[in-house]
Amino acid sequence: MDYTVIIPLYNECEILKFLYKRIKPVLDSLSVNYEIIFVNDGSTDTSYLELKEIAVSDNSVRVISFRENAGQHKAVVAGILQARGRYIITIDADLQNPPEEIPRLL
Repeated sequence: MDYTVIIPLYNECEILKFLYKRIKPVLDSLSVNYEIIFVNDGSTDTSYLELKEIAVSDNSVRVISFRENAGQHKAVVAGILQARGRYIITIDADLQNPPEEIPRLL
């Protein structure tokens, strides 16, 4: 595995499918092996259900889900501990950092 993208989130159900539709083509264009790990930090909305739906349709997506909110840093660490990629990229689910910037980062 070349890259792991870790995306911690809390109550982001409104944007998750849009985020996935933006990040997937970016990663596919890199022609590398990758995985996306969404870390649901105890969301109280339907974020977990949205993530499960995405993961069922794409075997490069993994989901970690906390029962309670533990904070962004703990969510990122949980993703890092489960990452299989040689390199790790973290981005926020709110698209504050556009996925389209990943190639420039690399």
